[in-house]
Amino acid sequence: MKKNNIKLVALACILAFTACDESKNSEKETGMEEQKTTITNAQMDELGITNKDSLSAASKRALQWPEGLGNEWFVEFSNLQPLKGDLAYEEGVVRRDPSAVIKENGKFYVWYSKSIGPSQGFAGDIENDKVFPWDRCDIWYATSEDGETWKEEGLAVPRGEKGAYDDRSVFTVEIMKYENKYYLCYQTVKSPYNVRVKNQVGLAWSESPNGPWIKSEEPILSPADNGIWKGEEQNRFLVEKKGDFDSHKVHDPCIIPYKGKFYLYYKGEQMGEKITFGGRQIRHGVAIADNPLGPYVKSPYNPISNSGHEICVWPYNDGIAALITTDGPEKNTIQWAPDGVNFEIMSVIPGVSAHAIGLNRTADNEKEPTEILRWGLSHIYNNSDYQSIMSFTSARKTTHAAKGEKSK
Repeated sequence: MKKNNIKLVALACILAFTACDESKNSEKETGMEEQKTTITNAQMDELGITNKDSLSAASKRALQWPEGLGNEWFVEFSNLQPLKGDLAYEEGVVRRDPSAVIKENGKFYVWYSKSIGPSQGFAGDIENDKVFPWDRCDIWYATSEDGETWKEEGLAVPRGEKGAYDDRSVFTVEIMKYENKYYLCYQTVKSPYNVRVKNQVGLAWSESPNGPWIKSEEPILSPADNGIWKGEEQNRFLVEKKGDFDSHKVHDPCIIPYKGKFYLYYKGEQMGEKITFGGRQIRHGVAIADNPLGPYVKSPYNPISNSGHEICVWPYNDGIAALITTDGPEKNTIQWAPDGVNFEIMSVIPGVSAHAIGLNRTADNEKEPTEILRWGLSHIYNNSDYQSIMSFTSARKTTHAAKGEKSK
């Protein structure tokens, strides 16, 4: 009996050691193994950590912040200012989503979405009414000598003929100049404009900023085709399969020449989009082409952001910078990617007053990371039906002090 007991004890010990080893291996595989963190006295002083042997989750995150965390990417936006001339607010008219501003022939140029009349939403007659302010839009343009007083020059890109992919609306436009040619990319909607309609991206090009513009016969970018709607009801939240981050819509396109190719950044909306702890489930993607006219191939690394709304990107330091606003857990941040794809957060900024930003592409954006944000155009909701284009400014903030206190 004693021999049997000894054998049983030995077997139990072996099983216990095996279970421990398996538990350790499981922890390693799942990344749950406790990591020992080396903390210097300088880090404790800079971050205000009380006890390096008792680290909160917040302190552990802080220790992962990059060394030499500075403020060169931190900015604050001022209140929007109304424009003068033809781009001043006009009752009954929608002017919104300004493109970047470029300077040609001694004048600033901007393109934008323009429509007339109030919006009825999806409860109205979608065949004849206007669903959103950006519904039934055409693309117009204006010029200015000082960036403050603008002259509306006229229609640039109209909607397509009935049955075309862009017959309902063309809107949210962006400009790119490359080798003395001009390219406008923009969103498109085909009628009828219902809840489940899938937006696409169109392109037009010209040898002059004043046109005439040649439109692409087919869209240059479309939503992913791997989501599945549930039933026939016009409800975008009912899905059997959500699909990729851009399975419903591709929005807010912007093309940037980058490292010998053309990077088309865009906002994706997903079928069955949810509200998460950061708000709407909105993310950005990029499609890349060898030629401005395409074909554009979506990056396998998409989505390239966890948050965002309108696209606001610019070249900086051999990479691409992005202002991420409005939606998602990383909203109100400025991010930068050394390769135009893998973005990291560079600063968290106060709520951004400027939306649908039209950057001043004449700025020296290599002067400092946020120089291109010093001045530009935006839009404001004057009421639920009508919007107008405004100007914005921003400034770096490097110190803070109380009233009467001298800042460093």
